[in-house]
Amino acid sequence: MTAVLLVARLQGMKIIGITGGIGSGKSTVAGFLAEMGAVVIDADDIGHEILEKDGEARRQVIDTFGQSIVAHDGSVDRKKLGDFVFGNNEALLRLNEIMHPEIDKVVEVRLKEYRRQGVDRVVIEAPLLIEAGWGKKVDQVWVTTAPQAVILERLGKKGIPPAEAMARIYSQMADEERKKYADTVINTDCSLEELKEKASRLWRQE
Repeated sequence: MTAVLLVARLQGMKIIGITGGIGSGKSTVAGFLAEMGAVVIDADDIGHEILEKDGEARRQVIDTFGQSIVAHDGSVDRKKLGDFVFGNNEALLRLNEIMHPEIDKVVEVRLKEYRRQGVDRVVIEAPLLIEAGWGKKVDQVWVTTAPQAVILERLGKKGIPPAEAMARIYSQMADEERKKYADTVINTDCSLEELKEKASRLWRQE
């Protein structure tokens, strides 16, 4: 048991990790839990914040993938960065090697602060929660899933073409592998009302 998890349990803070593939509905479920009172730590948002700062991780990313990923305003163009890594396992691995330790530091700081504040429940939403080894940080791992056709439809509504969507899907861990680490699997192929009820039911059980 990690020191983070031990202290959290002693102080009564419950940590739920939500993960799943792109378009699987994890952000929607996390949003419902936030409405019910959870504090949500979004790993993707933290990653974006890190890339916006002029720090070592940002410099390493630019050095690795080139100035072409830098937009006119000096920010990292996440679309261009994504074009480099999705479908290229070696590039994706390198990006994760740079970003995961930095994101992890921020998560640790926030968990410490939430414990100090006496927060009851925290949700860590992270697409790569399992791959990053963060399962040790949480009391429960929730995995969101949906049929591939549904995911492609959702991504299409966000302007992501099918070929790009498939490249992103195949660059991630397969659902069947994720489920091996899951305490709870949530099929999000339902109405928002039904999904909210599922989240509420699980919330009451925790």
